[in-house]
Amino acid sequence: MLRSMFTRILSTLLLFAGSAAAAGTATGADERPNIVWITTEDHGPHLGAYGDPHAHTPHIDALAESSLRYDVAWSNAPVCAPARTTLLTGMYPPSTGGQHMRTDVRLPGFIRFYPQLLRDAGYYATNRHKEDYNVSGDPDIWDESSRQAHYRNRPEGKPFFAVFNLHESHEARIRDRTALPHHDPDTIPVPPYHPDTPEVRRDWAQYYHSVTRVDEQVGNLLAELEADGLADNTIVWFYADHGSGMPRHKRWPYNSGLHVPLLIHFPEKWRHLAPDDHAPGGHTRRLVSFVDFAPSLLSTAGIEPPGWMQGKAFLGPDAREPRRVVFGFRGRMDEVHDLVRSVRNDRYVYIRNYYPHLIQGQYLGTMFRTRTTQVWRDLHEQGALTGPQAAFWEPKPVEELYDLERDPHEVVNLADSAAHQQILTAMRALLRNHLLATRDSGFLPEAEKHRRAGDDTVYEMLRDNRRYPIETILAAAERASRAEPDQLPRLLEDLDDGDPAIRYWGLTGIDALGGEAFDETAEKVRERLNDENPSAAVAAASLLVKHGTGEDRRAAVERLLELAPPDRNGPFAALAAMTVIADLPPEILRELRPFLEEMPVIDPNTPDRPNDYVRRRVATALERAGAGS
Repeated sequence: MLRSMFTRILSTLLLFAGSAAAAGTATGADERPNIVWITTEDHGPHLGAYGDPHAHTPHIDALAESSLRYDVAWSNAPVCAPARTTLLTGMYPPSTGGQHMRTDVRLPGFIRFYPQLLRDAGYYATNRHKEDYNVSGDPDIWDESSRQAHYRNRPEGKPFFAVFNLHESHEARIRDRTALPHHDPDTIPVPPYHPDTPEVRRDWAQYYHSVTRVDEQVGNLLAELEADGLADNTIVWFYADHGSGMPRHKRWPYNSGLHVPLLIHFPEKWRHLAPDDHAPGGHTRRLVSFVDFAPSLLSTAGIEPPGWMQGKAFLGPDAREPRRVVFGFRGRMDEVHDLVRSVRNDRYVYIRNYYPHLIQGQYLGTMFRTRTTQVWRDLHEQGALTGPQAAFWEPKPVEELYDLERDPHEVVNLADSAAHQQILTAMRALLRNHLLATRDSGFLPEAEKHRRAGDDTVYEMLRDNRRYPIETILAAAERASRAEPDQLPRLLEDLDDGDPAIRYWGLTGIDALGGEAFDETAEKVRERLNDENPSAAVAAASLLVKHGTGEDRRAAVERLLELAPPDRNGPFAALAAMTVIADLPPEILRELRPFLEEMPVIDPNTPDRPNDYVRRRVATALERAGAGS
């Protein structure tokens, strides 16, 4: 029961002497439940409540005893800003242009964020304190969003919705080297894709320790609710923003990067808002994902979810039929470009890589601060890795299919298995239909997406088939990413297409095929170096740098230097150009040092965050220029 669970938490924490009187079960016609979201960062379902014997999480486990546990809850994005953007809008970020890590896209005025809809209905809405959204609109989202925000500050008599963001399990905590009272690195399991070294074991143990620290904070928050006499009138959600901060979890749309814990506690007074089969301490295999959270929240608050939300309510009077599948995505991760989409059902996860020639282990400054990443890369460079451990550092397969029931670590790719072609075909079709239905913007290079939108919002541009003929562009991306030699004649045709996005994908397809394909298309690629479209020109320059003659390389570098300053074509074209520049050989970068040191990377007409990634690429280039000097 709720009372015994909270009392046990109070006793464990030794914070309070008793509990408040229970609230009555009768509700007025206009009464609404209080709702609290407790969110944690970089935290997979590594909890005792989910059967993990290595987790020390007594308070969360106690909460689970009176809550409904969701066994298949997915964050649609494996990194924080796009994940929170999904939560804020109830929409898939690729359908608004907000999928890339720390971008900023405007939304049409009719789209309002869920805290605003709650406030319209009389709720006091607070957020403590992380926002980190990729979309902008009316800035007046919350009643209060700060480190001091709390439901205790509400006007008397108002129902409240309060978000508490807990940071103790963030990726950065893995790098701490504090005491580990509950976790022995020698006993922590290492997944088969990570090398089993002392450094990796220590990182995993440190992660489990950070989860325990989160557990303590959850206990404190629940104790506050009880002490304030609010526990029996408050629905409590506990969930994480995406998978753990370990590499190949965070930032990757595998199940390992998207599967999160989700516990929802309904006090007796509000049990009628729970699913019909809900039982305290029970669990469900119903598939839910972040895009469904906002409409579910609104439904429990007595607010009909607006029609433009793409999520499906799974709670309250507006609950919809259960989903067959949930969807994931990976776009730009900080300074690293990529394009991956995924879908899972109750058993299988399917992953489609549209840049198969780009390795998973691209250099990304934040990820490479973690010792596991460093050791993992060093072992690869020494030739000491094979099988799943080596895959992170090799070109990606075009398609991946994993049986989560038999292969929970997702290391046995069944895409070529004759016995699994039916499920592969079905999952592929489900994903493709989803991309078309949501007008997924990922198939436009980031700079091109903003160029096409002009003064309109990206959302509006995406729904204009003249400006975004998605079926044609998606087909170009599909044939480019197959990396099949028989596609080369069509890729050559794409280089002359009137749509720069098609030209970009033609060049990308040649890149995926490698040197022999370049030899057959070199003259056409050279023509595209002077393409008026920056995204296509950068793609041509990348090919010439990798496979061209010395003269080709010099011409490519000159063109990249024209495109790199953000004040010429904006930060996103600059980032694409600087990505190619930063990978040039150190001897060339040394010649470019004066340009790099003087390049203006601050554009006052654009948001600062994209410029920060340009700065990071410049810093990487300068660091590599110093190598061997």
